[in-house]
Amino acid sequence: MSLAQLHCTSAVPGADGSPIPGGPGFRFTALTPGVPESLLKETEQLLGYEPPPGAPLRATAAELASFPQSLSHSVLSDGSRLLARTVYAGADFTGVWGTFHAHAVRLPADAALSAGAPPISTWDSPQWVTGTPDGGTLPPLDRPPLSRGFDRRELESFAASRAPWLARFFAAVRGLAEEETAPRLVLVERNSADVARWIALACAVLPGASAHRLTFTTYTRRPQRAGQQIIGVLPDDARELAGLDHRYRVIDCTASRPTGAAGPGTSAGPGTSAGPGTSAVDAWAETAAQIWLGRAPELFAEAATLPGAYFAPGPLAVVALCTGIAPGANGRTAAATWAYEHANALDAQRLEQLAEALTAPAVDRGSAETAALARLFAVLGDRAPARTTAPLAALVLTEAVRNPAAGLELPALHIVSLPEDLKRRLADQLAPELRAGIADGTGPDLASSTAPASMTSPAGTSRAAELLRVAELLGVDCADLLPGLARRLSRALIADPVSAYTSVVRTALEEYFDLRTTLLSELDALAADDPSAAARLFGRIDLPLTEVQAIPHLRMCAEVAGSADSAGPAVAAPENGDRLAVLRSVQRACGVSPFAEPLVLRTAVRLVWADGAPTPGEARLMLAETGSDAHRTAGTWHTLVRAALEGPGDSPDSPGLAHDLLRGFREELEPRVRSALQLLEYAGELTAGRAAPGWTDRALALRAAAEPVEPGVLDQAFGAVCRQLLSEQRPEGELYALVHSGDAELTAAYRRAAHDEPVRERLRTVPAFAAHCFTTWTALPGANKTWDETRTALLDKVLRPAVRSLPAADVAAVERCLEGTGDRKAEEFRTWNRPGALGRLGFRFGTRTRP
Repeated sequence: MSLAQLHCTSAVPGADGSPIPGGPGFRFTALTPGVPESLLKETEQLLGYEPPPGAPLRATAAELASFPQSLSHSVLSDGSRLLARTVYAGADFTGVWGTFHAHAVRLPADAALSAGAPPISTWDSPQWVTGTPDGGTLPPLDRPPLSRGFDRRELESFAASRAPWLARFFAAVRGLAEEETAPRLVLVERNSADVARWIALACAVLPGASAHRLTFTTYTRRPQRAGQQIIGVLPDDARELAGLDHRYRVIDCTASRPTGAAGPGTSAGPGTSAGPGTSAVDAWAETAAQIWLGRAPELFAEAATLPGAYFAPGPLAVVALCTGIAPGANGRTAAATWAYEHANALDAQRLEQLAEALTAPAVDRGSAETAALARLFAVLGDRAPARTTAPLAALVLTEAVRNPAAGLELPALHIVSLPEDLKRRLADQLAPELRAGIADGTGPDLASSTAPASMTSPAGTSRAAELLRVAELLGVDCADLLPGLARRLSRALIADPVSAYTSVVRTALEEYFDLRTTLLSELDALAADDPSAAARLFGRIDLPLTEVQAIPHLRMCAEVAGSADSAGPAVAAPENGDRLAVLRSVQRACGVSPFAEPLVLRTAVRLVWADGAPTPGEARLMLAETGSDAHRTAGTWHTLVRAALEGPGDSPDSPGLAHDLLRGFREELEPRVRSALQLLEYAGELTAGRAAPGWTDRALALRAAAEPVEPGVLDQAFGAVCRQLLSEQRPEGELYALVHSGDAELTAAYRRAAHDEPVRERLRTVPAFAAHCFTTWTALPGANKTWDETRTALLDKVLRPAVRSLPAADVAAVERCLEGTGDRKAEEFRTWNRPGALGRLGFRFGTRTRP
């Protein structure tokens, strides 16, 4: 190996001692031949030295020894490296200028120092000289400068003295090794030797190649001009870096202790993690700091033998924990996560040591760490001995019970394998929390703030069910809490079946018969109150029912859900089949007679007609089959009344249903509803021809008592009146009553009835009916405006088209019928029917005729 040497100075040359005009300047005083001129110019920029402010020009030997030393390691443009030491040499022979002397060695890119030591180990190498050798020409070195290194105890003591800044420093060092563009690290110390010790700490934690490539200078007055990765400065010279956090990470060890910084034996807190550009929580850096504070730097090499990236915090935290060093919450979390991912990388002894260390009491244990421990316990539960997993089980179980906000899964299945003495201890410790969590679904940590909202939430009930399983396995008696849990769980299932019916809930219901039967009883009560919601529950989850338990309402909901599609009890539409058949099927499924328990009738009716009312025909059959007593007790008579009143105006079953309701529920009907039903019943009597004269007056009187009348009821009643008024057998005076009532709705109904096709057909086929209608619609002109408009419209729009479509013989037959009246109706008819006759002439017709 042939390594070039260089010596340079800023001393003034001159054999006679007179200064050179222009003052001192940088110049090489000795060098190994063959160094390219271009590298000499580049080297010149790296070897300058500026003494601290106020440095004495004529320093004593002791003062010279106290000046900062600049040991630097830099990369040159050709890839080679320059290792140099620069020191202050005092005044030159002129006594005017202060001088420095630099001794440098050019290293090939791949050259290593003796014993593989990093460049910083040459800090006190005896090969560094403070003056230029005689002759000006230097032979090349056959090896790099000898490495003396730093004493391990010295570095450990130094690390302890710098504990507040360690984690932040190591985070920055890791950034330098991982990112070429990482901000440079500036170390502010009053002594350049302390900067060198910082760099030695950095090289101790870096992998070998990174330690050899690390560039640094232990002292400079101009940090912005320094190109190295680590730069040492005095306190006054750090001020020029203010506001340049994106380019420099400054660690000022001359300032006060950082807020929240870690001391010996404690975890570095957020205030000591990396500066700008680094993670606020750096588990690797925190662990590295604790290892140095624990005086065990050999652990870095041990951690490097474990699986994982070099700067992964897990391996480092694992070896630290197994050695008895506490890396803090972040380190423990990283160790548990690494062990979960590499459970087979540790032997049984090391795994037991790790589990014991991870479960030691810690005041800073958070939810992330507990979750990592839970994952580790889950993977070790079936492969590690109980002495290893028992402490983990106890810790994870305790944290999961006491800290529900952490979202941990309770390790119920693994509790079975715990030692009995541990189970008893856990039962004593956790009984209050278990009972509280089962009682309100949250536990003591959440009960005060969120219990009302969470008691029936899917998450709350699922947790309560899981706590019940844990309590059972530990032997904690919670039988008195089952009714409350079942009540909350039933409401959660009704509200959101899929979310509430978790695997935990399903398992709990399978394992605890008392909980299952109590829950089904609660659901049966809810089904009686809201059967549609209960039917939707069965449409979305597979909730088994017991064979012996009397839960009639719930069984009916299950039956409907089984006969409907996935959307729920959609059996109310006619296309879904015979709803009365569905009703009978549902009632059979409940196993209870509606005569013995009428409330099942209410549930059945609400299930089948969830979104509406039965048709009048369905309601009449239902009433006939069940009788009024059951409907009265069940309250379903309201549904029957609704079916009658909301039925269509042309339903043939509405009058008969109204008659049955008036007979069966006379005492229960309020006056308005009773009058509306009587109006419907009267429509049936009119249609059957049983109504006594006085149709119009009776219908109008019932209508007035039933206001506001449902449209279907009014159509049914007024339609029946008007159809009778259009018949030839109507009693004397009925049409007169209609006309003089002046009732717009009844007159409009009469007009609509006259437009019906059956009326038009009779006009075309029965001459006597045509003569009858002519007599009627020409009667009482001027009685009132409503009647005048109606009869004129009927003559022009209904009768005239019908008559003009008749053959001559039929027209003559109409005239003969009119001649039989003894009035001048036949003549009036001929005039009215004459081509070109005006409809208004009809106003004069029949002025003396009474209908």
